[in-house]
Amino acid sequence: MWEILSTYWPHILGVVSLALTVVAASHAAMTKDEVRAAIGWVGVIVLSPIIGPLIYAVGGINRIRRAAIVSQRKPKLGADPLAQTFEVSNADIARDFGRRFAALKTLGDKATRRHLKSGNAIAVLRTGDQAYAAMAEAITAAERSIILESYIFDRDPLGLRIAAALIAAVRRGVDVRVLIDAVGARYSVPSIVGHLQKNGVPTEVFNGNIIIGLRLPYANLRTHRKLLIVDGRIAFAGGMNIRQGFTSEFAGEAAAHDTHFRVEGPVVEDLFAVAAEDWRFASGEELAGDTWAVTPAVAPQGPTVLMRAVASGPDASLETNHKLLIGAFSVARASIRIMSPYFLPDRELISALITAARRGVAIDIVVPDVNNLVLVDRAMRAQFDQVLKDGCKVWRATGSFDHSKLLAIDGAWAYVGSSNLDARSLRLNFEIDLEVLDEDFAGGIEQRIDAAIARARPVTLKGLRSRPFPLRLLDRMLWLWSPYL
Repeated sequence: MWEILSTYWPHILGVVSLALTVVAASHAAMTKDEVRAAIGWVGVIVLSPIIGPLIYAVGGINRIRRAAIVSQRKPKLGADPLAQTFEVSNADIARDFGRRFAALKTLGDKATRRHLKSGNAIAVLRTGDQAYAAMAEAITAAERSIILESYIFDRDPLGLRIAAALIAAVRRGVDVRVLIDAVGARYSVPSIVGHLQKNGVPTEVFNGNIIIGLRLPYANLRTHRKLLIVDGRIAFAGGMNIRQGFTSEFAGEAAAHDTHFRVEGPVVEDLFAVAAEDWRFASGEELAGDTWAVTPAVAPQGPTVLMRAVASGPDASLETNHKLLIGAFSVARASIRIMSPYFLPDRELISALITAARRGVAIDIVVPDVNNLVLVDRAMRAQFDQVLKDGCKVWRATGSFDHSKLLAIDGAWAYVGSSNLDARSLRLNFEIDLEVLDEDFAGGIEQRIDAAIARARPVTLKGLRSRPFPLRLLDRMLWLWSPYL
């Protein structure tokens, strides 16, 4: 055998290389919906024998086929007269917000497969100190169930505080499940995962194993969702990972900023369904029974908010947020305000934005002045000219890094959650966002963005073009790799 291998190894290697190339190139051609992506990957595969197919296996296979939960959580509202109050028709939306938002609702119904629901309440948690305190309070008060999903859950003093609350909940008989992304779990060493598991908290990593490595061929796919659902009644969602750097308590004046949300009402059912499906995918366990039942939705006192949970990711919900955002940009009449730490939209979203700008819509895009990801920031800078030359405004918000993902249209419609406006969030990550149709809430989001603009400096075409050519070329080269940053 060894003599055969030593004599014919070039031929064997050639056959293996050819087989890998044919299989990988065929897969790319058959599964990529965008011709540029298909051509690019086929080029990498063909021009880099063996190595190209391996790179494609890690970074190019962007879909996960997941079995849907057979038994979705169903609210027990069949005989409840309140059930009718949560149904929102196109006529209702047209009457209260205009036909354009009714059309946007129709798009959302088809793209997300979840309903826009009334009877919700949403509170804005403007700082990490507020958000983590509210989350810890809810965990401490939990009576039967807690499910927490996060991209990053650091083993720092803040993370250990949240972990202590989860451990205490388990010890008093509450069913707890914690899901952390395999990549995000590596942000702190040692990981919080072992600490939680050692203390009796059922904990899993999403799409990988911390010690052995990432699960191929899906190593490039991550859960970027930040969800906490307590007793099937209260939910927390937004942009906040669990990290001490976002609190003034631990980081002082240098604390990074972010925005999180506390939610009650019928939309909690959908948020729980998303988290439960992710848990089942990672662990094989279905969260069923009375312990995990979603509390029948009862409209909170006072004004209620129309909301929809928007799950997106490289599975059956691929590009859901992308479709909804393009639709939202198309119905804007007066203003589009965007705040994102990583603004690297694809050509379709840029076209939708500049088309709105040409219609006379005022578009403001706010990004951090100093970014925590230098390569992403340089790639962003290489793309700013594409929106600036068509009338959009780009602002660099000074002060501490802001990780918030906020979007408001015409002071009536808002989109908040975990999604950045970049290729990773739009096509590679599993994300969860909230569509909110409410003038008070959207107005508050606009005020939050306006406050950032007030302390920001404008980005201009003249300023971009005055930079030395080698720096601009380097930025452009990094921009070419932006889908994989």
